[in-house]
Amino acid sequence: MKTIIICAGGPEEEIIPLALFLDEETEFIGADRGTLQLLDAGIVPLAAVGDFDSVCEEEMKRVEATGCVIEKRPPEKDETDTELALNLAYSKNPDKIILTGVTGGRLDHMFSAVQLLVRNAAQNPSTQLTLANRQNELTLLQKGPHIIRKNEQFPYLSFFSITEVVKGLTLTGVKYEVFSEDIHLGDTRFTSNEIIAPSCTISMKAGICLMVRSSDS
Repeated sequence: MKTIIICAGGPEEEIIPLALFLDEETEFIGADRGTLQLLDAGIVPLAAVGDFDSVCEEEMKRVEATGCVIEKRPPEKDETDTELALNLAYSKNPDKIILTGVTGGRLDHMFSAVQLLVRNAAQNPSTQLTLANRQNELTLLQKGPHIIRKNEQFPYLSFFSITEVVKGLTLTGVKYEVFSEDIHLGDTRFTSNEIIAPSCTISMKAGICLMVRSSDS
């Protein structure tokens, strides 16, 4: 599965352990200061994108010295740096995109990233989108079956509707099984489930569902 990880410039403690994703099928894109986070992890990104208004001259020279592609934009622009990085990632036709470094700092940046996930999930249904930090994974799921493996790092499993309604949600292999129920926008009763089998099956008939995998710490 071809994966692209976009690293934005959020707090270091919020960024997933990047070294765990080093394999031939994974590429990295730095969004503004997130490029430095990648370099600090020993990763030269496929590209660095943004206005780099949070990067000093010496840090920019460090980025340039890697030889990676740099797409520098003016600060006065319609897109956020994360959006620019996401657009570039989609041009590479990945199976999965993971966004990290967009939580734990400014809430407007985080909410903007979630909105990007929602918009792009509708426009690019064949690419799985996940927003991740060390305590949570947010993934958008669309109609059809999905197999989710148990992960001790994220024992809790919650579901929310991103569209007006998610129709026919079925969950098996979990503590609280569900059969062909609807989730409406604003519903909270599908919060804090747990996978009890080696994997669980999630399916829905229509709509876009936000799946949150999380831990207490």
